[in-house]
Amino acid sequence: MAGMRTRSGRTFSGPSRTTLARVDAIALELHHECTLLLGLYRKKESFSPELTVGNGRPMLSMPPPSSQLSTRDQLWCLYSALLQCRGLLVRAVTQEEEEFGGGEGGEYESQRKTVRDRLGHLLDSMRHLLEELEGAPAITSNTEIIEIDGPASGGTFELKLWIYRIFSEVEHWSRMTTATLRTIPLVMSTAGGRRAGKRMRRGKPK
Repeated sequence: MAGMRTRSGRTFSGPSRTTLARVDAIALELHHECTLLLGLYRKKESFSPELTVGNGRPMLSMPPPSSQLSTRDQLWCLYSALLQCRGLLVRAVTQEEEEFGGGEGGEYESQRKTVRDRLGHLLDSMRHLLEELEGAPAITSNTEIIEIDGPASGGTFELKLWIYRIFSEVEHWSRMTTATLRTIPLVMSTAGGRRAGKRMRRGKPK
Protein backbone atom coordinates (compact mmCIF):
# COMPACT_ATOMS: atom_id res chain seq x y z
CA MET A 1 0.00 0.00 0.00
CA ALA A 2 1.17 3.51 -0.70
CA GLY A 3 2.89 5.34 2.12
CA MET A 4 2.60 8.84 3.52
CA ARG A 5 5.43 10.90 5.01
CA THR A 6 4.97 12.71 8.31
CA ARG A 7 6.62 15.97 9.41
CA SER A 8 9.33 13.95 11.12
CA GLY A 9 10.15 12.30 7.80
CA ARG A 10 8.84 8.86 8.81
CA THR A 11 6.70 6.97 6.34
CA PHE A 12 3.61 5.01 7.31
CA SER A 13 0.82 3.23 5.49
CA GLY A 14 -2.54 4.89 5.20
CA PRO A 15 -5.83 3.93 3.59
CA SER A 16 -6.90 5.50 0.34
CA ARG A 17 -9.54 8.21 0.04
CA THR A 18 -11.92 5.80 -1.71
CA THR A 19 -11.64 3.12 0.96
CA LEU A 20 -12.12 5.55 3.84
CA ALA A 21 -15.02 7.27 2.08
CA ARG A 22 -16.82 3.94 1.64
CA VAL A 23 -16.48 3.00 5.33
CA ASP A 24 -17.40 6.53 6.40
CA ALA A 25 -20.56 6.46 4.29
CA ILE A 26 -21.69 3.22 5.92
CA ALA A 27 -20.94 4.61 9.40
CA LEU A 28 -22.98 7.71 8.58
CA GLU A 29 -25.88 5.56 7.42
CA LEU A 30 -25.68 3.49 10.61
CA HIS A 31 -25.70 6.62 12.77
CA HIS A 32 -28.76 7.90 10.93
CA GLU A 33 -30.56 4.57 11.27
CA CYS A 34 -29.71 4.47 15.00
CA THR A 35 -31.18 7.94 15.46
CA LEU A 36 -34.41 6.77 13.82
CA LEU A 37 -34.47 3.61 15.96
CA LEU A 38 -34.02 5.57 19.19
CA GLY A 39 -36.87 7.87 18.19
CA LEU A 40 -39.18 4.94 17.42
CA TYR A 41 -38.28 3.23 20.69
CA ARG A 42 -38.94 6.38 22.71
CA LYS A 43 -42.31 6.72 21.01
CA LYS A 44 -43.10 3.04 21.55
CA GLU A 45 -42.28 3.17 25.25
CA SER A 46 -43.46 6.77 25.83
CA PHE A 47 -39.96 7.86 26.87
CA SER A 48 -39.05 11.53 27.00
CA PRO A 49 -36.79 12.83 24.19
CA GLU A 50 -34.50 14.14 26.96
CA LEU A 51 -34.09 10.67 28.48
CA THR A 52 -30.49 9.93 29.51
CA VAL A 53 -29.40 6.48 30.67
CA GLY A 54 -26.21 5.43 32.42
CA ASN A 55 -25.43 9.07 33.28
CA GLY A 56 -24.62 9.54 29.62
CA ARG A 57 -21.54 7.29 29.82
CA PRO A 58 -20.86 4.53 27.26
CA MET A 59 -21.41 0.95 28.41
CA LEU A 60 -18.12 -0.26 26.95
CA SER A 61 -15.18 0.57 29.18
CA MET A 62 -12.60 1.00 26.45
CA PRO A 63 -10.60 4.14 25.67
CA PRO A 64 -11.85 6.17 22.70
CA PRO A 65 -9.65 6.20 19.60
CA SER A 66 -6.79 8.67 20.04
CA SER A 67 -4.99 10.73 17.41
CA GLN A 68 -1.74 9.64 19.07
CA LEU A 69 -2.41 6.04 18.06
CA SER A 70 -1.44 4.66 14.70
CA THR A 71 -4.08 4.44 11.99
CA ARG A 72 -4.28 0.69 12.43
CA ASP A 73 -4.68 0.95 16.24
CA GLN A 74 -7.41 3.57 15.92
CA LEU A 75 -9.32 1.35 13.52
CA TRP A 76 -8.79 -1.69 15.75
CA CYS A 77 -10.27 0.21 18.68
CA LEU A 78 -13.34 1.15 16.67
CA TYR A 79 -13.74 -2.32 15.21
CA SER A 80 -13.56 -3.89 18.65
CA ALA A 81 -16.17 -1.49 20.07
CA LEU A 82 -18.54 -2.08 17.16
CA LEU A 83 -18.09 -5.84 17.49
CA GLN A 84 -19.13 -5.60 21.14
CA CYS A 85 -22.09 -3.48 20.06
CA ARG A 86 -23.27 -6.20 17.72
CA GLY A 87 -23.16 -8.74 20.53
CA LEU A 88 -25.10 -6.40 22.80
CA LEU A 89 -27.65 -5.67 20.08
CA VAL A 90 -28.30 -9.36 19.45
CA ARG A 91 -28.69 -9.89 23.19
CA ALA A 92 -31.08 -6.94 23.53
CA VAL A 93 -33.29 -8.09 20.66
CA THR A 94 -33.40 -11.64 22.02
CA GLN A 95 -34.39 -10.51 25.52
CA GLU A 96 -36.94 -8.04 24.19
CA GLU A 97 -38.67 -10.69 22.10
CA GLU A 98 -38.58 -13.25 24.92
CA GLU A 99 -40.05 -10.80 27.43
CA PHE A 100 -42.47 -8.78 25.30
CA GLY A 101 -43.00 -10.89 22.20
CA GLY A 102 -42.44 -9.81 18.64
CA GLY A 103 -43.06 -10.71 15.06
CA GLU A 104 -45.56 -7.94 14.29
CA GLY A 105 -43.30 -6.62 11.54
CA GLY A 106 -44.08 -3.00 12.35
CA GLU A 107 -41.97 0.08 11.71
CA TYR A 108 -39.98 -0.32 14.94
CA GLU A 109 -39.04 -3.94 14.30
CA SER A 110 -38.17 -3.15 10.70
CA GLN A 111 -35.89 -0.31 11.83
CA ARG A 112 -34.28 -2.51 14.45
CA LYS A 113 -33.43 -5.06 11.76
CA THR A 114 -32.06 -2.30 9.53
CA VAL A 115 -29.68 -1.18 12.30
CA ARG A 116 -28.54 -4.73 12.90
CA ASP A 117 -27.89 -5.33 9.19
CA ARG A 118 -26.15 -1.97 8.74
CA LEU A 119 -23.90 -2.67 11.72
CA GLY A 120 -22.90 -5.99 10.19
CA HIS A 121 -22.14 -4.24 6.90
CA LEU A 122 -19.95 -1.70 8.68
CA LEU A 123 -18.05 -4.43 10.52
CA ASP A 124 -17.40 -6.26 7.24
CA SER A 125 -16.12 -3.08 5.60
CA MET A 126 -13.87 -2.21 8.55
CA ARG A 127 -12.48 -5.74 8.60
CA HIS A 128 -11.52 -5.44 4.93
CA LEU A 129 -9.99 -2.03 5.62
CA LEU A 130 -7.90 -3.40 8.48
CA GLU A 131 -6.72 -6.35 6.41
CA GLU A 132 -5.59 -3.94 3.67
CA LEU A 133 -3.36 -2.02 6.07
CA GLU A 134 0.25 -3.13 6.08
CA GLY A 135 1.07 -5.20 9.13
CA ALA A 136 -2.52 -5.73 10.24
CA PRO A 137 -3.15 -9.37 11.15
CA ALA A 138 -6.12 -11.16 9.66
CA ILE A 139 -9.24 -10.83 11.79
CA THR A 140 -11.02 -13.99 12.82
CA SER A 141 -14.36 -14.67 14.45
CA ASN A 142 -12.53 -15.50 17.70
CA THR A 143 -12.22 -11.85 18.74
CA GLU A 144 -12.89 -11.68 22.48
CA ILE A 145 -16.32 -10.40 23.52
CA ILE A 146 -16.61 -8.38 26.72
CA GLU A 147 -19.33 -9.50 29.11
CA ILE A 148 -21.78 -6.69 29.91
CA ASP A 149 -24.19 -7.02 32.83
CA GLY A 150 -27.89 -7.03 32.08
CA PRO A 151 -30.50 -4.86 33.81
CA ALA A 152 -29.82 -4.14 37.49
CA SER A 153 -33.07 -5.84 38.44
CA GLY A 154 -35.57 -8.11 36.81
CA GLY A 155 -38.19 -5.40 36.40
CA THR A 156 -39.86 -4.65 33.08
CA PHE A 157 -39.03 -0.94 33.16
CA GLU A 158 -35.35 -1.63 33.92
CA LEU A 159 -35.19 -4.02 30.96
CA LYS A 160 -36.65 -1.38 28.66
CA LEU A 161 -34.10 1.18 29.85
CA TRP A 162 -31.31 -1.37 29.32
CA ILE A 163 -32.47 -2.02 25.75
CA TYR A 164 -32.61 1.72 25.10
CA ARG A 165 -29.10 2.09 26.47
CA ILE A 166 -27.81 -0.56 24.07
CA PHE A 167 -29.40 1.24 21.11
CA SER A 168 -27.74 4.43 22.38
CA GLU A 169 -24.40 2.59 22.59
CA VAL A 170 -24.57 1.61 18.92
CA GLU A 171 -25.42 5.21 18.04
CA HIS A 172 -22.47 6.47 20.11
CA TRP A 173 -19.90 4.22 18.47
CA SER A 174 -21.19 4.83 14.96
CA ARG A 175 -20.72 8.56 15.64
CA MET A 176 -17.23 7.92 17.05
CA THR A 177 -16.37 5.92 13.93
CA THR A 178 -17.30 8.77 11.60
CA ALA A 179 -15.48 11.35 13.72
CA THR A 180 -12.32 9.24 13.87
CA LEU A 181 -12.28 8.30 10.19
CA ARG A 182 -12.24 11.98 9.30
CA THR A 183 -9.05 12.52 11.30
CA ILE A 184 -7.10 9.73 9.60
CA PRO A 185 -4.48 11.01 7.10
CA LEU A 186 -5.21 10.16 3.50
CA VAL A 187 -2.76 8.90 0.92
CA MET A 188 -2.14 11.62 -1.69
CA SER A 189 -0.12 11.08 -4.82
CA THR A 190 3.06 13.16 -5.19
CA ALA A 191 2.10 14.12 -8.72
CA GLY A 192 -1.26 15.41 -7.54
CA GLY A 193 0.41 17.40 -4.80
CA ARG A 194 2.85 18.98 -7.31
CA ARG A 195 0.01 19.94 -9.64
CA ALA A 196 -1.91 21.53 -6.77
CA GLY A 197 1.20 23.45 -5.72
CA LYS A 198 1.74 24.80 -9.24
CA ARG A 199 -1.85 25.96 -9.48
CA MET A 200 -1.52 27.78 -6.17
CA ARG A 201 1.70 29.51 -7.27
CA ARG A 202 0.19 30.58 -10.58
CA GLY A 203 -2.84 31.95 -8.77
CA LYS A 204 -0.81 34.27 -6.49
CA PRO A 205 -1.30 37.98 -7.15
CA LYS A 206 1.73 39.83 -8.54
